[in-house]
Amino acid sequence: MFSGIVEQTGKVVKIEREGTNINISLTCSFVNELKIDQSLAHNGVCLTVVDIKDDYYTVTAVQETLDKTNLGYLKVGDEVNLERSMRPESLLDGHIVQGHVDQTAVCTNVEELDGSWYYTFEYDDSKGNITVEKGSVSVNGVSLTVVNSQKNSFQVAIIPFTYEVTNFHNIEKGTVVNLEFDIVGKYIQKIMNQYLESMDKK
Repeated sequence: MFSGIVEQTGKVVKIEREGTNINISLTCSFVNELKIDQSLAHNGVCLTVVDIKDDYYTVTAVQETLDKTNLGYLKVGDEVNLERSMRPESLLDGHIVQGHVDQTAVCTNVEELDGSWYYTFEYDDSKGNITVEKGSVSVNGVSLTVVNSQKNSFQVAIIPFTYEVTNFHNIEKGTVVNLEFDIVGKYIQKIMNQYLESMDKK
């Protein structure tokens, strides 16, 4: 489980295809603190460390992950948002993030506003995911508050600290990002859908 508070960005140093999977190697400042089988969120995707060298580590993304996330777009040199799993004693500074990306979205606009930035993202709403005004959403693993919630789009406001520490400074119009919608909202929506389906059958 994660909180959506990105620790730092890692840099992709190698990408190797193995069948339908890809092995992604990254470097960051805490490589020497990692262990094999440890889980880390990469742009909001929970992946397991499978190998560690002196200055980089490797994780594997299977086809299902590549189909639902933006990891298949990564190139050597790209920055990836990293967050280690929450400890039991940790403060939940963001919101509950599972590291299970629901779908991707496309950035349709970036607006700089006197020291902060507003990003607009559009997604395929046929998958049943929704946002609500002032609700939470994870974008590339970053816990953010939704503003201007629409049927298939929303905005987030980014402060300078988040802009610098995460890979938001690389996001521009047309960039594909990972979305994880609020888990509580997903449960409520499923319950409501099941209720409506049962009413239709009566």
